[in-house]
Amino acid sequence: EGFLGTVAQTGKPIISHDVSKDERYFAARELTKSEMLCPIISNEHVIGVFDLESDSLDAYSEDDLEVMQLLTSQVAIIIEKVRLHDEVVEKKRIQAQLEIARSVQLELLPENDPVVPNFDISAYVFPTEEVSGDYYDWVKVFDDQVGIVVADAVGKGIPAALLMSFLRACLRSCVQIGYAPHIAFAKVSNLLRDSIEDNQFITAIYGLLDSTNRTFVFSNAGHNPPLLIQPDGEYRFVEYGDMPLGMFDDIHYHQHFIRFVPGMVMVIYTDGITEAANPNGEEYGNERFAARVLDCIDMPAKKMIDHIRKGVADFTERKFLDDDGTLFIVKAE
Repeated sequence: EGFLGTVAQTGKPIISHDVSKDERYFAARELTKSEMLCPIISNEHVIGVFDLESDSLDAYSEDDLEVMQLLTSQVAIIIEKVRLHDEVVEKKRIQAQLEIARSVQLELLPENDPVVPNFDISAYVFPTEEVSGDYYDWVKVFDDQVGIVVADAVGKGIPAALLMSFLRACLRSCVQIGYAPHIAFAKVSNLLRDSIEDNQFITAIYGLLDSTNRTFVFSNAGHNPPLLIQPDGEYRFVEYGDMPLGMFDDIHYHQHFIRFVPGMVMVIYTDGITEAANPNGEEYGNERFAARVLDCIDMPAKKMIDHIRKGVADFTERKFLDDDGTLFIVKAE
């Protein structure tokens, strides 16, 4: 209200030679007789008002207003520089935290690919420029059994990475106890439900690869269906699955069974791969993904990952994906 409110709202200066004759005046100071106000404008927005008050009538002229306008323009520049400096400092602080979080997260990923008789296995996370919400892991259960996990937390950045850390700790505990995949998922989902917000959840696949029986027994918590390729090149997406982890209370999960024969390939992945989009907004998609895998099916698993990654990068014409992407390839020999 008053002169200050008027200048702040309109962005226009005011010279009042006699405040008692101006209905806009708000009597905040009894001795004031005349007043001059000028907006402080930065990036076309009023960020403040300079106000001069005098005990004398007709104290300010147009020349005085020109001087004040020069002053306010300099003040606006100074304020903007301070604001930008604060933004740079804050950005550097956040970036330092992200780098620490990224380093910690990379430490949680396996250092090497698992060595499993009768199988060639390799996995990798292709991150965005932020901390990843994707996660994969493998744990040796017995001499001939390896637990395999691929997961994707909703969102990205530090909140998603924290969810992944929570999942890793919970699942590894379940592995140590010896829970079957569907039991492990039920317990982890309940723990997540008690610990996270309603709009947070994790999709994941967890299974046990048995090198002696050449089998993979797994549960799917709302995750992308694994791609399964037969030795003759015929492929399908294994569509079995249940609800994501942490979405609802007391969810029951099912187990599914895959028997490998020599030459079979299974690819577990996250939607950052199949939903990667080119400049026209077209997604990479399941069929293009499957075709790219078939194109390198005779390569070792690690080279297959490089080949698939290059295909996605060429399609999107970008170095980084919009969302984290993970590949976990299991080849039966």
